[in-house]
Amino acid sequence: MTWVGDNLGLIWDQLSEHIYLAIVPVVLGLLISVPLGYVATRFSWLANPLIALGGVLYSLPSIALFIVLPVLLGTQVLDRINIVVALTIYAVSLLIRNVIDGLRSVPPEVRQAAVAVGYGPARRLLTIDLPIAVPVIFAGLRVVTVANISMVSVGAVIGIGGLGQLFTEGFQKDFLTPVVVGVILSLLLALLADLLIVGLQRVLTPWARVVSSVKEA
Repeated sequence: MTWVGDNLGLIWDQLSEHIYLAIVPVVLGLLISVPLGYVATRFSWLANPLIALGGVLYSLPSIALFIVLPVLLGTQVLDRINIVVALTIYAVSLLIRNVIDGLRSVPPEVRQAAVAVGYGPARRLLTIDLPIAVPVIFAGLRVVTVANISMVSVGAVIGIGGLGQLFTEGFQKDFLTPVVVGVILSLLLALLADLLIVGLQRVLTPWARVVSSVKEA
């Protein structure tokens, strides 16, 4: 506990960096995946290739990607942008399937009704398709968020990794406390992020609570 009290500033800095490196790629991945998924549902022949490409990208070893990206992007090895880009790639590769499946889950008669009352493609996407697809998309978003929180720590191998640097410090000094602190904070961060996403889903889908209440009644 003495080490924790003496290093609160370090712990907070690493936790803040961990949150930034984990959450920004999730947001970027969602912003990229939704348009891609929409295009894939409009042109169905694109869906399977995009899903297959996502599977290939996600299979890339994270350490190798962290090391190769500086060469491809022309950045410094210790630039945080390398981690952000790598984790955004992983986020898109996982989310694209959920976005496509979510948009495909919208009943055709609902789309037809929206078109009949004059909804254009953009308005229909924002007010009809995406709200109905939210449960499926958010299921993937929960997985992506927890996976990113875990993978950020791998960046400690190249000197950027948020809480992962506590692991490195503990192993280098053969001192268990930083490792335990890093593990506990990573678990708590993943749990909190998952709860926040579940809460956001409930806010965005109020009708789901109504349906659940009716079923229970």
